Amino acid sequence: MKLAIDLCILLATTLALAQDKNPVTSVVKEILPRQQKNLVAAVEGMPSEKFSYKPTEQQMTFGHLVLHMIEANNHLCSKIGDVPEPKAAALKESDGKEKLVAALKASFDFCATALSKVDDSKLGDEVELFGGRKGPRAFALIALTNDWADHYSSAAMYLRLNGMLPPTAQGKK
Repeated sequence: MKLAIDLCILLATTLALAQDKNPVTSVVKEILPRQQKNLVAAVEGMPSEKFSYKPTEQQMTFGHLVLHMIEANNHLCSKIGDVPEPKAAALKESDGKEKLVAALKASFDFCATALSKVDDSKLGDEVELFGGRKGPRAFALIALTNDWADHYSSAAMYLRLNGMLPPTAQGKK
């Protein structure tokens, strides 16, 4: 009986995925809200006075990490969605928590809009990546989700080094 139920579930899942004509871009669009929630919460969780904190002399400040997140979101999502990057006011890592958090939220909103303009039929299209290098749009999508994971792990480390738990390590509220 359990085997029959498991097979039915597997069949239903397979059919659902087979009907999605855009499995790659659909998954990235599905990943975005969770990463947005966790990254924004991590940045909001860091006290304002700690935005100048850096674990070692060679590492970037927390504020610089946030600025990097904003720039990466805007750049990659622009290339993925084939839309111009937002014309935001020039930001600096020293701009303060409130301004950086607002810009981070705006960069995720921009990503949601840009991602809505792409489907899997465009994955092989060549786009400009970083430093003028070109590659397929699929690479930019993978780089985007990798960036979100990398940025969250970095933000979590900065929080932990300052005695705070990152959002995913906190109990349910």
